[in-house]
Amino acid sequence: MEQETNNTSTITPAPTSAAPARAFKSARASFNNSKPSFGSSDRAKNPRRGGHGKPERVKPEFDQKILNIRRVTRVTKGGKRLNFSVYMVIGNRKGSVGVGTGKANDTSVAIDKAYRNAKKHIMSLNLTKTMSISHDVKAKYCSGVVLIIPAKGRGVSAGSALKSVIELAGIKDVTAKIISSSKNKLNIARAAIIALSAFDKKKFSSQTKEVIENSDKKIDSEKNK
Repeated sequence: MEQETNNTSTITPAPTSAAPARAFKSARASFNNSKPSFGSSDRAKNPRRGGHGKPERVKPEFDQKILNIRRVTRVTKGGKRLNFSVYMVIGNRKGSVGVGTGKANDTSVAIDKAYRNAKKHIMSLNLTKTMSISHDVKAKYCSGVVLIIPAKGRGVSAGSALKSVIELAGIKDVTAKIISSSKNKLNIARAAIIALSAFDKKKFSSQTKEVIENSDKKIDSEKNK
């Protein structure tokens, strides 16, 4: 048998010069050097991203709670004038508490006025080691009558604006009751402030003493009837 001859010839690659490869490498190296490095400290940090450059939030001196916002309309010769009335309680939950009111034609301005008014009438209380009161207190303001009793180990048992005043003052283990049928939150909050003024660190005025004594007499006379 005749041996078949292989007519296929092997194709050898043409020799390439190394000059284009070297030029490509040098161009790539120069591009990498000119490209900005994203990990460098020279890059301007975006204040909106993460915590870089974000200012620390300052905690307010007093916590606040709005009791009520009333919309008041006054009819004048030129037409109706709309105002807002705000009742607010503030406190640091460490024995300081105050009640204030504010009026303005804008809610934000009225809230700011109420905060400043409450801060002006802030009161520091002399509480026990367990952040409670030492004895029973009761007081009356207009139609609001409140009674606050220490209750060891029972937490805060209260409602309406009375609970807001007690919590922002930082008082614990008390039972508070609204004796009157009044639902006016401002009167109840003011009655609570008058009752807690018995524990005021500063010497409260004789006028406050008279208010408390008169409120006690009125409550006792109403019970005897």
